[in-house]
Amino acid sequence: MTNQELVAVLKKNPVSVGCAVLTLLLGVGIYFRSDSLPVAAADLEQKSTEGQRLAANLQNASQLTEQYATIAQAGREIDARLVHASDLAKNLQYFYKFEAETGTKLIELRQLPLTPVKGAAKTTFAPVGYSIGVQGDYTQLMEFLRRLEHGAHYCRIVVSGIAGTGNERGPLRLSLTLELLGQP
Repeated sequence: MTNQELVAVLKKNPVSVGCAVLTLLLGVGIYFRSDSLPVAAADLEQKSTEGQRLAANLQNASQLTEQYATIAQAGREIDARLVHASDLAKNLQYFYKFEAETGTKLIELRQLPLTPVKGAAKTTFAPVGYSIGVQGDYTQLMEFLRRLEHGAHYCRIVVSGIAGTGNERGPLRLSLTLELLGQP
């Protein structure tokens, strides 16, 4: 087949030749672009994930000011209930108030020194320890404990003991070692 015969066949079948050339060009294009498909899929996945995260942020941000106000209020309430270790007179007055309200008698009241824990991370809060001895009848002592439990400061009783004074009808003695949540 000569060139003239080839040109004649091409002119006789222009649609078939056009389709063959188009198929050949598309095949070459697909071959060269096939390596960019995984990159494009990964890019699409990354952008979809980012879009979902931003949509979730927008949805959750609608109540952000109210949630911040709630957390800030809770922080102020916690700060109001903290004891400051350096305010010794004010801290002891807290227990003297309970003594007057319950009719008990404080036999012993002392603030224990702060003991930092070795290797512990530095925190905002620290327990302020107290050693307390209270004398009174059973009802008065239980009222003293209730007031500690529901008082203005967060309280944790570490050690407690109750004993009689030796007299059968006499008052009882309550010994406590407790911690109030505070700041050093």
